[in-house]
Amino acid sequence: MHASNEERPIMLPHWIKPMLRLVDGCRQAAIVLGTCLSLLTGCNAMGGKDSILPQEGASMKEIYDAHFTRARQRHNSRESMGIGGPGVGEGNLAGFTREAATEIEALFPRLPNPPLVMYVFPHLTAQGQPVPGYATSFPMYEKTEYALPGETEGRE
Repeated sequence: MHASNEERPIMLPHWIKPMLRLVDGCRQAAIVLGTCLSLLTGCNAMGGKDSILPQEGASMKEIYDAHFTRARQRHNSRESMGIGGPGVGEGNLAGFTREAATEIEALFPRLPNPPLVMYVFPHLTAQGQPVPGYATSFPMYEKTEYALPGETEGRE
């Protein structure tokens, strides 16, 4: 008796190992073959298209014609009531339409770049000509920076 619970390996003759590999390969082939046969049997048991698709009812052309007849009736009833459908009338849809410029401005808003106003006092040029005083404006930063999507969330 051994004190450990380990099983000792069975010692097989050298000529049995190739036979075991052959049996193992046959077992795998039998599993694959059985799976394919069960799938084919299941597909065959479902029946043909007549048992899956309903055979009674309206044809596709009848459904199509009925849909457009109802749509035409709705359109005519709206016109008789004086209600225009979408895209009808003189409504200004400028704030509701999607355009490339508005999409870009929404995704990549400009970062604040406030204009600075500078007053230049009256002075003389190097040749002695008088220059009147004037005000000029320029941006605080040299170039315009844009925020990445989500960077300005919550900032207004």
